[in-house]
Amino acid sequence: MKKPIPDEPQPRNITRADLVMTEGFGLEVDGRMKTVFPTLEAAQKRARNLKSEFPMLQVKVYDAAEKKLLELSPTE
Repeated sequence: MKKPIPDEPQPRNITRADLVMTEGFGLEVDGRMKTVFPTLEAAQKRARNLKSEFPMLQVKVYDAAEKKLLELSPTE
Protein backbone atom coordinates (compact mmCIF):
# COMPACT_ATOMS: atom_id res chain seq x y z
CA MET A 1 0.00 0.00 0.00
CA LYS A 2 1.36 3.40 -0.98
CA LYS A 3 1.63 6.23 1.52
CA PRO A 4 -0.49 9.29 0.68
CA ILE A 5 1.44 12.28 -0.62
CA PRO A 6 1.10 15.28 1.74
CA ASP A 7 -0.40 18.48 0.33
CA GLU A 8 2.55 20.60 1.48
CA PRO A 9 6.17 19.50 1.23
CA GLN A 10 7.89 18.93 4.57
CA PRO A 11 10.58 21.51 5.43
CA ARG A 12 14.11 20.16 5.25
CA ASN A 13 16.89 21.16 7.61
CA ILE A 14 19.81 21.77 5.30
CA THR A 15 23.08 23.35 6.36
CA ARG A 16 24.58 25.05 3.36
CA ALA A 17 28.32 25.40 3.11
CA ASP A 18 28.11 28.48 0.90
CA LEU A 19 26.36 30.60 3.55
CA VAL A 20 28.40 32.62 6.03
CA MET A 21 27.88 31.83 9.70
CA THR A 22 26.72 34.75 11.80
CA GLU A 23 26.46 33.11 15.22
CA GLY A 24 27.76 30.11 17.11
CA PHE A 25 30.94 28.13 16.63
CA GLY A 26 31.77 26.05 13.59
CA LEU A 27 33.97 22.98 13.35
CA GLU A 28 36.38 23.22 10.43
CA VAL A 29 37.94 19.93 9.33
CA ASP A 30 40.68 20.00 6.69
CA GLY A 31 39.62 23.50 5.60
CA ARG A 32 35.91 22.75 5.25
CA MET A 33 33.15 23.81 7.62
CA LYS A 34 31.35 20.72 8.91
CA THR A 35 29.20 21.36 11.99
CA VAL A 36 27.84 24.31 13.96
CA PHE A 37 27.68 24.33 17.77
CA PRO A 38 25.96 26.84 20.07
CA THR A 39 28.85 27.02 22.57
CA LEU A 40 32.63 27.14 22.37
CA GLU A 41 32.97 24.30 24.88
CA ALA A 42 30.83 21.94 22.78
CA ALA A 43 32.79 22.75 19.62
CA GLN A 44 36.14 22.28 21.36
CA LYS A 45 35.05 18.99 22.91
CA ARG A 46 34.02 17.58 19.52
CA ALA A 47 37.19 18.91 17.92
CA ARG A 48 39.35 17.18 20.53
CA ASN A 49 37.40 13.94 20.11
CA LEU A 50 37.92 14.04 16.35
CA LYS A 51 41.60 14.89 16.71
CA SER A 52 42.19 12.04 19.17
CA GLU A 53 40.38 9.55 16.91
CA PHE A 54 41.91 10.83 13.65
CA PRO A 55 45.23 12.60 14.45
CA MET A 56 45.99 13.27 10.79
CA LEU A 57 43.04 15.70 10.45
CA GLN A 58 43.46 19.45 10.68
CA VAL A 59 40.70 20.51 13.06
CA LYS A 60 39.93 24.14 14.01
CA VAL A 61 37.04 25.96 15.66
CA TYR A 62 35.55 29.02 13.93
CA ASP A 63 34.09 31.78 16.11
CA ALA A 64 31.35 33.42 14.03
CA ALA A 65 30.95 36.46 16.29
CA GLU A 66 34.68 37.31 16.20
CA LYS A 67 35.11 35.99 12.63
CA LYS A 68 38.31 34.11 13.34
CA LEU A 69 39.64 30.58 13.58
CA LEU A 70 40.71 29.29 16.96
CA GLU A 71 43.49 26.74 17.27
CA LEU A 72 42.95 23.87 19.67
CA SER A 73 44.86 24.23 22.89
CA PRO A 74 46.88 21.17 23.85
CA THR A 75 45.09 18.87 26.28
CA GLU A 76 46.57 18.35 29.70
